[in-house]
Amino acid sequence: MRPGFSTNSIGDVPPADAVAILADLGYRSLALTPDHDLFSGVATGSLAGLSAEIDHWRSLLAHTRMACTIETGARHLLDPLHKHEPTLVSPDPTARKRRVDFLLAAVDLAAELGAKSGAESGAPCLSLWSGVGRDAADDPTILDRLCTGLGPVIERATKRGVQLGFEPEPGMVIDTLARWALLRDRLGNPQCFGLTVDLGHLECMGEWPLAARLEPYVETIVNVHVDDMLACRHDHLPLGAGDVDFAALLPLLAAAGYDGGLHVELPRQSHRWLDTARESFSFLTRHLPPAASHSPRSHR
Repeated sequence: MRPGFSTNSIGDVPPADAVAILADLGYRSLALTPDHDLFSGVATGSLAGLSAEIDHWRSLLAHTRMACTIETGARHLLDPLHKHEPTLVSPDPTARKRRVDFLLAAVDLAAELGAKSGAESGAPCLSLWSGVGRDAADDPTILDRLCTGLGPVIERATKRGVQLGFEPEPGMVIDTLARWALLRDRLGNPQCFGLTVDLGHLECMGEWPLAARLEPYVETIVNVHVDDMLACRHDHLPLGAGDVDFAALLPLLAAAGYDGGLHVELPRQSHRWLDTARESFSFLTRHLPPAASHSPRSHR
């Protein structure tokens, strides 16, 4: 497993300037979130005009031997007034198409960076989520919207060799592991459709005991977010400040052969990102099990 850090948790400096610092601390993976200061052109639904930025990041990733995942959780990239909108379940089909176009471009970005960064990290990965249901539509209608929107994204990801990590997110239509499994079944279990698991979300949503609830899904995990939380509170806390049972979860991931990033995601700590990065790396190294003797999963 690769200790990783999310660019949405870096404040006060351009994300590119933080890469070498994070590598020196020992991090080996980055969760890159296209936002106003990073690959913002992806919001147009195209990579046009981004070739120089992509080349620069390929060089950074290769030089630091960093793997990367593309995250799609920027709060106000598509809409300056409404957090995370539009989504795959927005009532307006034109708005939903904006999200789909953004995700298609993000798939292409993941393919471009993952294929040529030089990092030995398996298939490139794109992380995404459903969105909040904001109208009175019933659950089948909401799920139909979601599946319809995901159709072209799954097709593009399959074509470009990108793994999708779909994240259950508190407060959204898909918010638990069971709801994620329901969605996967409705989609027909596409090979590229995996799970992004946020370890803090398990605690927030009361998926107890955490390791036992996660174990049936562990082979489907393609991306991991690391943060601490308390039950029923969607507040990303520094590692060790909440109730997440890392001592059970991290060995479970290792035993299953997960060899991807453990991406620290603490955006509310971005004003002190360097201290957070140091403290989080120290926490992870204390809690990670010894290197497993088994081989990593063959599909990664």
